[in-house]
Order: sequence, then structure tokens, then C-alpha cells
Amino acid sequence: MKILISGASGLIGSHVSKYLSSKDFTVWSLVRSKTENNNTIFWAPSKESIESIDILEGFDVVINLSGENIVGRWTDRKKKLIRSSRVDTTNYLVDLFGKLKNPPKLFISASAIGYYGDRGDTKLTEESDPGSGFLEDVSIEWENAANKAKELGVRVVNLRIGVVLSKDGGALAKMLPLFKFGLGGVVGSGDQYWSWISIDDLSLMVEFIINNEEIKGPVNAVSPNPVNCKEFTKTFSKVLNRPAIIPVPSKVIKLVFGEMGEHAVLASTRVIPKKLLNSGYNFHDPTLEIALKNIL
Repeated sequence: MKILISGASGLIGSHVSKYLSSKDFTVWSLVRSKTENNNTIFWAPSKESIESIDILEGFDVVINLSGENIVGRWTDRKKKLIRSSRVDTTNYLVDLFGKLKNPPKLFISASAIGYYGDRGDTKLTEESDPGSGFLEDVSIEWENAANKAKELGVRVVNLRIGVVLSKDGGALAKMLPLFKFGLGGVVGSGDQYWSWISIDDLSLMVEFIINNEEIKGPVNAVSPNPVNCKEFTKTFSKVLNRPAIIPVPSKVIKLVFGEMGEHAVLASTRVIPKKLLNSGYNFHDPTLEIALKNIL
């Protein structure tokens, strides 16, 4: 089976690409810098440019993982990059599908649990309504862009990804040095839910979705056991055998990160992977303690 991945150089993309290659899939990458490496296709989505339309023929699966990192202060420029790198890039990719004689059979396009917004301790499934705000609006537009591929007869999966845990990058890698030195602690009130997923499970999920044709539409890519920040801190401290006694007040998060801190770090999103559980997916890392031990 031939697979094409955009965003293959990122934390998620690189791991998914490596994993699928180990499973005898033929994996190609859409890249933004010209390279002599094999199995790469150069494109510039912001300019709606690609080296060749014909070279896109013959892919069974396209996995879209492109997107500007949301971490940082959300200036007007940053917001524009966050949106365009997701929505405009996905629109362009689907437009390219429409020019092919044989579009891919499956289009897995990243989305985010930011779709649901700040919802306290309410359990959220794929059937839950979206929230309202910047991240929520971007997620809705992102998914709408991907769903246009349905008109071409393509099976579309919107992968609503939670907080990805990996020692190679992302939130966990940033927190690890602090916790190792006993400088970790609860963020904000600590009551906010963090719906997480290990990088290994995320790769396994992608393979599971590829092999299960009945799975389509939104899929919550999260562990079945989300935890609040207090529990996350307690478990992280336990696995590392280090104290975690230095709290980070909400006002500090808001001061440092502004809108991003309030709507991402301090937001509570308790997401359940109902569709994956009903489809029989067996989690490699079902609990946070197991995940952290496997990762660290």
C-alpha cells in the first residue's frame, strides 16, 4: 500500500512515517524544501504549487499532518499562520485530489480536540457539539476543508488529536527537565482536564484506521483515561520519583502566553475515544502511568 504524508518532518509525522515504513507500507512525504531524498514530493501549499500533479497518482492513502505550532503568543500574524497552515493547506490538497484520475481511497486529516473548547468535566465524544472561539473555529474550518474530499468518493477521517506525549518533543519534552529537577507543579487550578495520547498509540491508531474501512468522520485520538492537571502532575512525579511542589498560577500562564495560555493550557477538555473503543482498538498505553513509563 502506498501512503503520502504531509507534515512528515514534524513530531507526529516523523513517528507515524517511521512506524508505517516498518510495517511494509511504501511511505512518501510532501516536503517544502527541495531535496534529493527518495520518496519525496516538493510542494509549496501557500503558493498553491507542486512539482507535478501526475506524481500524486497511485497513492492509496494520504495523511495530512501539516500545521503551524499553536504554542506561543497568539499575535494576529501567529493566528493567521495557524489558520492558513491548516485550512488553506488542506483546501489545496483536496483541490489536487480533484485533478487526479484516481484520488486516494482514504484521506486522514489531522484535527484537534480544540474543536470542543473549554468544557469543564463534561465527557465529550465525537458526537458532541463544537465549542466557540479561535481554536474551535479553526478546527471546524479544518475539518470542513478535509470533508470536501467526500465529494470525490474518498473516505475521510478527521483525527481529533489530544496532547501528544513523547520524549522527543511537544508538551512532555518541555516539562521533563523541570520535573526531573523537582521544579514541576500543578498548572492553574489543576482541575482542568488534559486529554492525552502517547505517540506510539497515535501511530498504531493510524494503522488501525487504514485497515478498518468502516471508520470514517471524526475520530478522537486520545487515551480512554483523560486526567486533570493535578492527577497528571502527581503521576508524572511518581514515575520520575521526584517531588512536584512548585505550582504555576493561572495569572502567570496568562501573562506569559496570553490568549493561548487561557484557551489551551488552562482549558479543560475531557475527551473520550468512543469511536475507536467501539471499533475494537486496543490501546498500547491505556493509562497515563503506563504511557509515561513506556516513554521515559
